[in-house]
Amino acid sequence: MLLTGKRHPPSGRSRSNKLFSRNEKHRWCRLILPIMGLFALIWFLIRVIPKPSRATYPCQRVAFPLASAFVIWLAGILGSIAAVRKAKRCLARSRYIVCIVFAIVAVGSIWLAQSFTTEEVLLADEMASNSPVGVARGVCPGRVVWVHDPDATDWDGPKHGYWWEPEHTNQAAVERMMTRTIQTLADQKNTPAAWDKLFKYFNKTHGKGNVGYKPGEKIVIKVNLVGCIKVWARQPVEDIEDYNLRSVDYMNTSPQMIIALLSQLTDHVGVKQADITVGDTLCYFPNEFYDMCRARFPNVHYLEYLGKFGRTAAKPSSVPLYWSTPDAAGKEPDYAPVSYVQADYLINLANLKSHNDQAGITLCAKNHYGSLARRPTRLEGYYDMHKDLPFKTPGMGHYRPLVDLMGHKHIGGKTLLYLIDGLYAGKHAKERSPRKWNTAPFNGDWTSSIFASQDPVAIDSVGFDLLWNEWDDAPHRLGTNDYLIEAALANNPPSGSFYDPDHKGNVARLPSLGVYEHWNNPTDKQYSRNLGTGKGIELIKLTGPSPKTSAKKLAEPFIYDGYK
Repeated sequence: MLLTGKRHPPSGRSRSNKLFSRNEKHRWCRLILPIMGLFALIWFLIRVIPKPSRATYPCQRVAFPLASAFVIWLAGILGSIAAVRKAKRCLARSRYIVCIVFAIVAVGSIWLAQSFTTEEVLLADEMASNSPVGVARGVCPGRVVWVHDPDATDWDGPKHGYWWEPEHTNQAAVERMMTRTIQTLADQKNTPAAWDKLFKYFNKTHGKGNVGYKPGEKIVIKVNLVGCIKVWARQPVEDIEDYNLRSVDYMNTSPQMIIALLSQLTDHVGVKQADITVGDTLCYFPNEFYDMCRARFPNVHYLEYLGKFGRTAAKPSSVPLYWSTPDAAGKEPDYAPVSYVQADYLINLANLKSHNDQAGITLCAKNHYGSLARRPTRLEGYYDMHKDLPFKTPGMGHYRPLVDLMGHKHIGGKTLLYLIDGLYAGKHAKERSPRKWNTAPFNGDWTSSIFASQDPVAIDSVGFDLLWNEWDDAPHRLGTNDYLIEAALANNPPSGSFYDPDHKGNVARLPSLGVYEHWNNPTDKQYSRNLGTGKGIELIKLTGPSPKTSAKKLAEPFIYDGYK
């Protein structure tokens, strides 16, 4: 079990990742952690045994790591003492081989206890407020829209049905949220005009001229179905039941949000269903979600890893992605998926989650770890995409593979719109169901939100601030926000990396991919464009039931905080 570690500055290169050695002049200090661990164990047992639900209280979440570390440490010490006594007896009886075995056990017990109790987690200090870096993107530069509607969700939690069922997530409310989001992002009062403005901005900045969407152009929607990863299991898929949800409460992109987005594209933009592909290349598209989506959109292509039972199989194209690190040399080459290469636009529909075993957070950028038709790890000879995430490479100013994905011509480079499904937020990998949030405006309820931007760095920066404010574990890992600074300064990053995912070798650096900034405080949640102090992020926050007529998008009382 890991103990709380030292905090280090979140910007600039990591200069103090070395752990301080103990001062031999104060050996009594070694008793501090065992004593703290003992008291933490007693406190945890006294509070939790009578009422197990107290284990989720903040004080118990702090006490548990200390208590468990103490138990492991004590077991190691006692095991070592017992092994030493056995070794002495065997030595006295000339049983030398058995004596050596017990001696090894004694040393191993001490080493194991120390390995669990002395490893420190490097945590970051609070970031500097309202100090934007990078160049803001979007038709309204740096704008992030946050729509929060508590009426969109009505679920009592696990064992009370499933969050994705129609009776627990209000489809009509989600569609109104999506309408409100798109209109506010483009600063328009009707939905077709809003989409037209977004398309024109994208096309103009990509050398296509000041034109909107043209019939026949293809769109890929990248969703996050990581709770449905099948490619890891290597289990045969023989019948349709193999596509049922296995982790039924997991925080995947909601079918309601997918349907709301498909409705926007087909009803307000005029995109034909057959020109839309939606899915996750690493995962199966579960029956429960597929049936809900296909009932309204039967001709959409539902992308997944195999392509069985009416779905479309994800296949690699011949267009390579080059990792901007020497560690990728000699590895199996990576290729963008065929559907991405054939598409004219991409929409990134991610989830609001922390990432408690690798990345700290998983938002729009991390969503692209499911944009290659292979596993992210080093297996099968590919570059290990996890190696350079903050859990394994803590600190600031490091190469981050997320930047290559954000900047690749056919992945991040084709992204028209960035969305975060925040209906049910949670902790990826660590937990299998979403959590209610305690911070305002959620106040003990589901997050019930959607976020949107045309700036990939800005939207993840806002998501990072929210996750940092709600939870004190994974988002606080030193280096969690490093990819945002690297992306914002991709043309001259702190790491010195030459980010160029489209070429073999250093040919053309990526430009700044967006603007990074930390808000002023958790209460007001204001950025430099809200305050009129800089050219960073502008966060427009709308809360309450979304109006049923789109013309009222900014009318009172629906504005929670609309900073213009």
